[in-house]
Amino acid sequence: MISRIRGRLVRRDIGSAELMTAGGVAYELEVPLGVFEKLPAEGAELELYTYQVVREDAVTLYGFNDQAERAIFARLLTASGVGPRLALNILSALPPERIVRAILERDVLTLRRIPGLGAKKAERLVLELADRLDDVAVTATDVRGRGAAAEQAVSALITLGYSQSEAAAAVRKVLDQQGGREGADLIRAALGLLTARK
Repeated sequence: MISRIRGRLVRRDIGSAELMTAGGVAYELEVPLGVFEKLPAEGAELELYTYQVVREDAVTLYGFNDQAERAIFARLLTASGVGPRLALNILSALPPERIVRAILERDVLTLRRIPGLGAKKAERLVLELADRLDDVAVTATDVRGRGAAAEQAVSALITLGYSQSEAAAAVRKVLDQQGGREGADLIRAALGLLTARK
């Protein structure tokens, strides 16, 4: 599998980019809107992480800014009814960390606004992926910058058996909605959110 490509950008269009490698081979990659917006001017050198999809009638490369973005794309493809085109639409509509947060927090309302997703597919996406994003969710759901109390609350919830992503999402939600909570009060409020979901 081709995991990344480094080369000179010879063409950029909304949804695609073409890179010419030092060996003289040009690769066309389909890219989400967030990647397109960060592409340099034509002629500049760059490197993109790639994901290769092989089908009977085509081999397609998808390009991403970093490994986390590529990992989210790959994980989206494991959900029922989500193909590369829809996964690309999802990554074009929302930043990667917001996608992860919406799935972990079961925020179907945000997801259903994505073109091509709809209510039923959004619900299925949440149902299938909410417990399968821990390995890509840490950077998107951590609480660094929220203070020592938030980090201690996450640690306490992990000790109680919750995953890093569940704990961080609950603590962040409490802080976003209720603000100013600390110590045992913050832990209790986050725990209340987690137990209400079960």
